[in-house]
Amino acid sequence: MIILSNNQNKPGASSFFGVQREIYLALESSPETHQYDSMHELLFDILLRENIIKAARQLYASRVEFAPFNTSRFNPRIWRGTKYGYLLDPSVLPSDAIMDVFTNSWEYAFECTTAIVLIFYKAVMDSISVSRFNTLFQGLLVWDWNYDHDLSIVTTRGRYFIPGDVVYFYNPDYDHPVWTGENSVYLGGGMFFGHGVGMESEAGMIRALNTLRKPGATRDAYLISQHSRLNVKYLSQFAKRPLSIV
Repeated sequence: MIILSNNQNKPGASSFFGVQREIYLALESSPETHQYDSMHELLFDILLRENIIKAARQLYASRVEFAPFNTSRFNPRIWRGTKYGYLLDPSVLPSDAIMDVFTNSWEYAFECTTAIVLIFYKAVMDSISVSRFNTLFQGLLVWDWNYDHDLSIVTTRGRYFIPGDVVYFYNPDYDHPVWTGENSVYLGGGMFFGHGVGMESEAGMIRALNTLRKPGATRDAYLISQHSRLNVKYLSQFAKRPLSIV
């Protein structure tokens, strides 16, 4: 359920269209309370979620390959490999570096967790001013769950997913550690995107992971009751402009 502070009136679903309408309806019908200090904050959450979904679809359509760390690659003109991940060249703007992943995608190969972090960065970049993005995210180090504290990812338990949430399909009988599970963006409409598996329904994601189990495996993969979200209250202060219902 959506609650606006100070008894502010909520917008109606008719104020939104397409993916934004689906996000609004999911927030409003959620058994969780989604508390916002202002209309701006609510609209920013909807915008950010829409941009997470867009970035996930862009990565799905790209030429980025799936790879564990030992065979991974990042554009060497922009990123420097270290034993902890890929460090941004200080001469390159963070916004240019994140955009490069999507525009020169053939230069990249990484696993699903890194994909999620890069999707989050792209969505935030598309939702706030570029100058703010470049100020907030200097010195990026990317791999696995390495991310700048200003990205502010919050993971909590819960089974009711809102489009734009990141969820995890666990594969207990994995054949290779890289397939322990699959971090995925919930796209809405019962569909998920996980880098390395692709765009699938919940059943499709489980079927795919079940093909990546050790011989004699007896336990199916499954979607755990957990979701990861960005800290909208913090990030909304950097929006490109004040957001309101016209």
